[in-house]
Amino acid sequence: MTTSDQAAPPPPPLRWAVRLLIGEAVALGLVAAYLVWQDLTATANDLATALLLTAFAVAGALALWALAVALRRRRAGARAPAIVLQLMLLPVGYYMIQGGLGWLGLPLIVLGLLVTALLVSPPTTRALGLG
Repeated sequence: MTTSDQAAPPPPPLRWAVRLLIGEAVALGLVAAYLVWQDLTATANDLATALLLTAFAVAGALALWALAVALRRRRAGARAPAIVLQLMLLPVGYYMIQGGLGWLGLPLIVLGLLVTALLVSPPTTRALGLG
């Protein structure tokens, strides 16, 4: 990729993928903040599990944010981990639907597929220097 390629504005699919990843990071960060509040105020039956769940949410939010920033900077190596995180939404959404939370599970599945499609689209592939 030349310097002029890097200076050109990113294609719309890449811009939207970055926006959606940032949105996911913020949403998961809010879940993590709620879990921290619960850890501090609720009676814990299993403190270790509660803390691990909170740490997992924090790590997920940070990972999504870091991948979004890397993709905004057109780092090709960030695409595969971002796709993996998006594909992880499919089984999560499926089991939410099975558990009676279809109103949340179905949008998660659609979001995962949408961001994956944006990340593998030809304009994104070219912008990341992969095509």
